Amino acid sequence: MNKIRAFVVDDEPPARRRLAELLEREPDIEIAGQFAGAAEALEALARESPDLLFLDVQMPGIGGFELLDEVDPGRRPITVFVTAYDAYALKAFEVRALDYLLKPFSDERFEATLSRARERLRSREREALGEKVLSLAGTRPHREEKTYVSRLVVKNRGQVLFLDVREVEWIEASGVYAIIHEGGREHLVRESLAALEARLDPSRFARIHRSAIVSLDRVTELRIDDRVGCRVVLKDGTVLPLSRRQRDALEARLR
Repeated sequence: MNKIRAFVVDDEPPARRRLAELLEREPDIEIAGQFAGAAEALEALARESPDLLFLDVQMPGIGGFELLDEVDPGRRPITVFVTAYDAYALKAFEVRALDYLLKPFSDERFEATLSRARERLRSREREALGEKVLSLAGTRPHREEKTYVSRLVVKNRGQVLFLDVREVEWIEASGVYAIIHEGGREHLVRESLAALEARLDPSRFARIHRSAIVSLDRVTELRIDDRVGCRVVLKDGTVLPLSRRQRDALEARLR
């Protein structure tokens, strides 16, 4: 196996140095980049494809979760969150992070994380090799067709509501929860935006920003302005931000 290429993203210099020192001890790992902020890390991630990402949660401007939202899921490196706060552990695993290192961590705890990362990478390589062999043989493994929800369940003050997804206009992030907008009403659900996105049919819904999902049927206009940022306009007049990364994909799907 080639060397594992790692990125380190943390706004605190001592934390970056600590991670770098631990990684430099490993002969099979190469530090491909160190970044003090999410913006410069995003630029590097757009150019390169590291295998492993050590990512702080709380940073000025764009935080770790917001950074990960901006990276195409198909190109995301294996991610380890490194933070002094334990409140985000559940959210870290919802976005399929490999591990959650709580500062200060021991050398032994770090080594255990690296062992898991190596095994995950070996597993990916085996899967890729298997796919290649089957492709050359003219056969591919049968994959079950994924099914998506037709209703969303909302529990609120003794009530249980069943929302038809066809009536959902858009969904916004609210901390670790989400708010569903439907028929002029708002419903708070104890589920993250990422978890909801995974259950919704991508032919009906699209992530347009790290904090918003829209129903494609409700979109009436895209306002493209590189100076102030792009916007999505819905049938009821709601105006939502559109991230640069999602812009081209959304335009293509709306044509």
